[in-house]
Amino acid sequence: MLAISASSRSVATPCSKSWIATAESGSIRVSSDEALLRAIAAGDRPSLQALYSRHKVRVYRYVLRLIGDAAAAEDITSEVFLEVWGQGDTFKAKSRVSTWILGVARYKALSALRSRPKKRFDEHAADRIPDHAEDPEAMAERQEQGMIVRKCLSKLSAIHREVLDLVYYHEKSVKEVAEIVGVPESTVKTRMFYARKRLEAMLETAGVNRH
Repeated sequence: MLAISASSRSVATPCSKSWIATAESGSIRVSSDEALLRAIAAGDRPSLQALYSRHKVRVYRYVLRLIGDAAAAEDITSEVFLEVWGQGDTFKAKSRVSTWILGVARYKALSALRSRPKKRFDEHAADRIPDHAEDPEAMAERQEQGMIVRKCLSKLSAIHREVLDLVYYHEKSVKEVAEIVGVPESTVKTRMFYARKRLEAMLETAGVNRH
């Protein structure tokens, strides 16, 4: 059971089965991310559960793409939402809540990378995780060409994979990517240009029509 109270602000791991079951139930009213974060800052546990349910898969996938370790990605995802619970009142609304959360996730993922030996990256793992936010048509299209796209993506550098992931999967703007990654917008644009150019060339060679 998730041990959260407005007075103690203590939290058990957000990935506990009891919390996931509660978070995925239909009892939580749909609210905007901003409204949920305001409620979290006031110590509202159901709002944290709702935000976790809404963003857990995308945060986990993003972290997994960065570190290539499924178990560590689960732990970091938990830590991200612990941070949201403890620091929700520091959000200044200068960006979207999801952008802020991914920034927290990136910081924790890179900190974890620096503190452990390198492991072989599994580029396919993140794409094997179902995201129920996808509509059936989008899911079918992704699965149809997914194998070829993943193979091409695996040939890109880590920084190019990351920027494509943030722009196309997380639907972040150049400004938001710059905020998450911590580089100037011009650098994001340059990475995007070369990443797309390289990926399009590989997909064309593989016979995948991107238009």
